[in-house]
Amino acid sequence: MKKQILFLGVALSGAMSGAVQADVRLPHFFSEHVVLQRDRELPVWGWAEAGEEVKVELGERRGAARAGADGKWMVRLAAQGMSREPLRLRVEGKNVVEVGDVLLGDVWLCSGQSNMDMALGGCDAAADIAAAELPRVRHFRCAYNFASAPASDVAGEWSVCRPGSAGGFSAVGFYFARRVQAETGVPIGLLTNAVGGTNIELWMAPETLLNTPELAPYAGQMRASLARYRQELGEALPSVERWAQAARAAQVGGQEIPLPPSWPDYPFGERAARPRCVTLHHGHIAPLVPMALRGVLWYQGENNADGTLYREKKAAMVADWRRWFGDAELPFYFVQLAAWQKPSEDPGDLGWGQIRDVQRRCLAIPHTGMAVAVDIGDAEDIHPKNKADVGERLALWALAKNYGKAGLVCSGPLLERVEVANGAARVFFSSVGGGLMVGRKVGRAAAVEDPAGKLQRFALAGADGKWQWAEAAIEGETVLVRSAAVPQPVAVRYAGGFNPAGSNLYNREGLPASPFCAD
Repeated sequence: MKKQILFLGVALSGAMSGAVQADVRLPHFFSEHVVLQRDRELPVWGWAEAGEEVKVELGERRGAARAGADGKWMVRLAAQGMSREPLRLRVEGKNVVEVGDVLLGDVWLCSGQSNMDMALGGCDAAADIAAAELPRVRHFRCAYNFASAPASDVAGEWSVCRPGSAGGFSAVGFYFARRVQAETGVPIGLLTNAVGGTNIELWMAPETLLNTPELAPYAGQMRASLARYRQELGEALPSVERWAQAARAAQVGGQEIPLPPSWPDYPFGERAARPRCVTLHHGHIAPLVPMALRGVLWYQGENNADGTLYREKKAAMVADWRRWFGDAELPFYFVQLAAWQKPSEDPGDLGWGQIRDVQRRCLAIPHTGMAVAVDIGDAEDIHPKNKADVGERLALWALAKNYGKAGLVCSGPLLERVEVANGAARVFFSSVGGGLMVGRKVGRAAAVEDPAGKLQRFALAGADGKWQWAEAAIEGETVLVRSAAVPQPVAVRYAGGFNPAGSNLYNREGLPASPFCAD
C-alpha cells in the first residue's frame, strides 16, 4: 500500500474522521506545536488497523508496537532531555503521520472550575497580551465533554503564545507559565482542562468515589441514586414503548410525531440532581491517560463551598489522578478561594471561611501547595480579573519545589498551632519567611509593610460559642489575639466570611496569610 504523509493540524482532524479507518491516527493532543514531557518515559498512542505494526520516532528515540484487536496501540519512548528547538514526531504504519514543531519541556494540567477556565482576554490584561511573545509557551484547551463512559479522545488544538493568541489562554496558566519559563528557560505546555460550575466529584473515576472508605456517605448516595434511577427507568419503559409505536405510525402516515414522554435522568450525569459525578473524569481525564505530566494546577471549590467531605474528596481525587497518570508524587498546586461578596461585619459569619480552612488543611496531602487569593478577590464578581497574582503564587510553589529554587519562599503564613494562656490566644505560624508584617496590597504589586497599620479580621470565641472581634498584634513569629469581651477564649479565627476585606497579615515576602478556623 502506498504510504501517505499527513501533516498534523487541519490534516489530523480530517484523518480522524475520514473514511479510511485503518489509517494510523493520533489523539488531538498529539498535534502541531505540542509540548511533550521531557526527562520521562513518553507514551505515544493512537489507532490503526488491528495487528498493524506502528513505528514512532521523536528526536533520538525510536519505538514500535502492534495494534491490538481493538485497533489501539501504544509506544513508550525512552526519556530524553529538554528541547527548545522544534522536533518532529513521526508515526508510521500503512500511512505516515508527522507532527511538526514539537518541543520537549514541562506539561502542566490546568483544571477545576471557571476561574481556571477564564481566558486572559477577559482579565483587563491588554498590556500583558501585547507583550506575550513567548514562543516556548504553548496552550491546549480541551473542548467540554461530559461523557457517561470513558472517552478515547478530547478535542482541542495547540496554540503558540503570541499577542494574537494569548487572549485565549487560561489566565492563571498564562501567568504561571510566563514566570516559570522566564526563570528556567524550560518550554511550558499548558493543558487547560477546566469546566465552570462543576463539583470535585465530577473529576474522579467512579470506582474511586464508590470504594474510598472516607467517602462512604457519598458513595451511599450514589448507590441509592442509581437504584432509584433503575426503578424509575423500569416504570417509564411502558410509556416510552407506547410512544415509540405511535411515533413510527405517525411517521409512516405522514403525521406530526408526538413529543416523547419524560425520561429519568441518569443520576451521575451533569444535568441530574445531586449527586452528580464522574462525567468529567470520563470526558476530560480518561482520554489523556497515560500522558506524561509535570504537575497539576487546580482552581476549584466554589461548587463545594459547604466543605462537606471536601478534604476527603480532594485527597481521593489527587490519589486517583496520580494512579491514572502513573506518578505517585505528581505535584498538585491549588488555589484557595478568593474574596467575594460584600464584607460582613459579623465576626461569627463564617461564609467561605469554612471551605478556605478545609482547603488549607488539604496541604496535609503530600506534594501539594496552595496559593492564597483572599486578598485579590472582587466583591461584585465571583471571577476576579486579577489572575496575575494567582498564577505567580502558583509559580512560586513550582519554582521552589520542582525547579531547584529551594530557598524561595513560596507560601504566606500558615496556621501551625494555637496556645491559650492568660486570657489570650497565641497563634504560631509556619512559612513566615523573613518574618510577619502588617501588609498593604494595592493592585497587582507585591504587598508592602504598613508600619502604622493594625492587624484586622481576627476573632475570638469562648465556651458560649459567641464570636467577637479581637485585637491582634505581631510578637516575633506569632500573633497574640485578645478581646475584653472574651476573657477565656477557646477558639480563634482569621479572615472568615465570604469577603474578609481588610485582612492584612503577610510575611515580608508579601505573601498573605491563609485564613483559618481554629475552633
